[in-house]
Amino acid sequence: MYTEIPWRVTHVRPLPGRTLEVEFRDGTKGSIDLNDLIYSSDAGVFVALRDDDEFARAFIEHGAVTWPCGVDLAPDGMWAEITGKDPFRD
Repeated sequence: MYTEIPWRVTHVRPLPGRTLEVEFRDGTKGSIDLNDLIYSSDAGVFVALRDDDEFARAFIEHGAVTWPCGVDLAPDGMWAEITGKDPFRD
């Protein structure tokens, strides 16, 4: 397991409006609005997160935000969106 990776999620809190409050191993904190992803015409597996109860069940598994329905989010992508940095170059 790569515990030194700065973009591993250490805290997640689902908020109203399909937003996640997250904190990463390096102390970076921020919010991610998932509306565009969840409600897009090609949402695919993310359609499951349209359900309020399912969205509220977000948890952390192996440093990634995950849901019981099997959906997860790439932590490096969330970190990049919040920081504006490339997790593999900066």
